[in-house]
Amino acid sequence: MKTTANVTEEFSVVKDGILLNIDNPGKMEALFRKNKQSFQHVFNLLYPEIKDHLGAQFWKERLNQQQEEINWGKKSDLIFIACTALLTGLIAQIPQFTGLRPDTFYARNISILVFPALIVFFAKQQQLPLSKWLILLIPAAITAVYMNSLPYDDHSNTFVLAAIHMPIFLWAVLGYAFTGGNLNASTKKTEFLHFNGNFVVMTAIIFLAGLLFSGITVGLFELIGINIKDFYVENIAAWGLTAIPILATYLVQTNPQLVNKISPLIARIFTPLVLITLISFLSTVLFTGKSLYNDRNFLLVFNGLLIGVVAIIVFSISETSKNIQKSFGIYLLFALSALTILADALAVSAILFRIFEYGISPNRLAVLGGNLLIFINLIFVARKLFLAIRGKQEIHEIENIIALLIPSYGIWAALVGFVFPLLFQFK
Repeated sequence: MKTTANVTEEFSVVKDGILLNIDNPGKMEALFRKNKQSFQHVFNLLYPEIKDHLGAQFWKERLNQQQEEINWGKKSDLIFIACTALLTGLIAQIPQFTGLRPDTFYARNISILVFPALIVFFAKQQQLPLSKWLILLIPAAITAVYMNSLPYDDHSNTFVLAAIHMPIFLWAVLGYAFTGGNLNASTKKTEFLHFNGNFVVMTAIIFLAGLLFSGITVGLFELIGINIKDFYVENIAAWGLTAIPILATYLVQTNPQLVNKISPLIARIFTPLVLITLISFLSTVLFTGKSLYNDRNFLLVFNGLLIGVVAIIVFSISETSKNIQKSFGIYLLFALSALTILADALAVSAILFRIFEYGISPNRLAVLGGNLLIFINLIFVARKLFLAIRGKQEIHEIENIIALLIPSYGIWAALVGFVFPLLFQFK
């Protein structure tokens, strides 16, 4: 099992290299070329300590110089993105060609419409050998065959659980592809956290832009008396939606400057807002006497809230680590983490109560496992944040802890998706 020292080894190598060679242009250039993303990430964290060095000032300007235009990459990259989007769009159109129920088809294949394309993108970017391509794509192929073979009816809880957890499983596989198949690459794991935040922001921007364009297009045709809404949704919008993930990934990787300013801004705005909202919500729950123990739907909504808050915490930590003025942000994140631990403990106790009261069910067991994982994650994060407040921990080590736990979510998701249907006889 890896220790904290193992986790931070790669970070320490880059850090020591920068500190030892800050005034040696040749060595700094070699270190930068070896791993540009890791170099930039570590350098920005170190800059407050070395800002008096002329070499550090030069690298600060070089690394943070903004591109004036969007970099569309090589022609071969654009062809690859176009072909990938086309293939994904064709898969999304299968219900139109075959008459399958769209809702059931998309529930079975939503993870296949998103993650295999991204896995191939990062495998290509990392220039991995064919053997690793196969290792990465085998889980996606197994998922596709399994989900489309899984029995389904309107009362099948295990099918719904599998449909929810398979994207999480393939997301963990995507993280493996992002690291180049190297589970010991701790810096790449933290970069994967940054990528996820930037990916969400870029996806939201493209989606909103597409929604605006679609509204204008349909509206313009309605002005001349032609209703193209159904045709547009089935034949144009569907293709556009499936293309968004791969396009967002490509833009984030080739043009990081597009969201470098937006992501920290979102983190700064939403961290205090989420903290205030969570305090208000929990206070209102106590005041109104609403019970997690007897109201199943309220418990499900409450768990959804917890997942959203944890996502905000992870996103904000990854953005706070880039920010030099981060002390106030750490206090906010610690308060939010501590409050979420309390809320998660209430959720776990409510789920255990329902298990003892009504017995084990696939839903209760799946939610209990997910909540326990989140609880453990938050305990580690809160502890690291507390040590960072006291000056005994560097912020990047908090990211390392989160990154270390990514495989555990993938393993649990695979267990729920693949084992639960068999364990509970597809009920």
